[in-house]
Amino acid sequence: MQATAYTYDPDTRSGQVLLDDGTPVPFDGAAFDAGGLRLLRPGQRVRIETEGDGEARRITLVTLQTF
Repeated sequence: MQATAYTYDPDTRSGQVLLDDGTPVPFDGAAFDAGGLRLLRPGQRVRIETEGDGEARRITLVTLQTF
């Protein structure tokens, strides 16, 4: 699934992405580390993997979207 980076805290390696419908979804340091990224800037397009549905949805991987 694709999203746009919204916030990112380099100290905790956590933040939020915006889904294409505008829904913010938080991610934790483990999801960021799983993608192998070193930095994330707001506005970058990312690819995410999630598990769960609705309020229980959580991001398990964040990586850059490449074309």
